[in-house]
Amino acid sequence: MGNERANRRLHPLLGWTLALLAMAAFCGLGTWQLGRAKQKEAMLAAVHEVLVERNPQSLALAADAARAREYDWAAGEGVFADAPAVLLDNQQRDGRAGVRAYRLFVPTGAPPLLVELGWLPLPGDRAMPKIESPAGNIRVQGLLAPPPSHGIASAVATKQPGGELLTIGLDAPNLAPDLRVRALPPRVLKLDPALRLGYARDLDILPNTLPPERHLGYAVQWFGLALAVFATALLLSLRQRRRSREKMAA
Repeated sequence: MGNERANRRLHPLLGWTLALLAMAAFCGLGTWQLGRAKQKEAMLAAVHEVLVERNPQSLALAADAARAREYDWAAGEGVFADAPAVLLDNQQRDGRAGVRAYRLFVPTGAPPLLVELGWLPLPGDRAMPKIESPAGNIRVQGLLAPPPSHGIASAVATKQPGGELLTIGLDAPNLAPDLRVRALPPRVLKLDPALRLGYARDLDILPNTLPPERHLGYAVQWFGLALAVFATALLLSLRQRRRSREKMAA
C-alpha cells in the first residue's frame, strides 16, 4: 500500500519535471529568437539612417576596427588591383542560385579593401562567371558594412580554373594572402547600385538570412509550444488527481 502511494506521488512529479525542462528549453529558444529580431531591427535602423544622410566618409574608415560592426557611407578614388576576383557562393536572388562578386580595390591614401560588384547567376554545371576588372582610376561610393556571416562553417577559398577564388565566407585573414596583400579591413564596400559598374546588386544587409519578422514569428511559435506543454501537463495532472480521488472513494 505504501509503495502504491509513493508511485502515485512520483508519477506527477516526474511528469512536471519533464514538462518544466521542456518549457524552459522552448522559452530559451523563443528568447533567443526575440534577441535576434531586435538585433536585426537595430541593424536595419542604423543602415536606414546612413542611407538617408549619405554623408560620404573616407574609404580608410573600412580599416577602423572600432567600427567593424557598424555602417557608414563612404566614397573615394582609386584603382582595382590586379588580383583574383572573390566569389561568395550560395547567394540567392529572386529565387535563383548564384554568387556575389568582389574585387580588391586600392583607394588613394587608404588600405586596399574588397568591393562588392554585384550578383551573378550560376548555370546548372556551376561554371564560374568571368568577372570584369574595371581599368583606370575610378571613383566609387557605397555602404561600408560587415561581410555576410558564414556561421561556424570554415571559409576556405578555393582557386577556380579561371583564377577566381570561390568561398562561402569572406574571412579577411584567409583571403589576404591569396589577394597578395598584408591585411584586409574588417568591412567591405557594398557598391552603390546607381553606379554604372558591376552587376545586379542592392544595399540589402541581410541577404540570404531571416528578416526580423521571421525571427519574431519563430519566437511566437516557441513560446506557444511552451504554453502547450504547460496546458498539457496541467490537464494530465488534473486527470490524475480525479482518478486518484475516484479510486479512494471506491
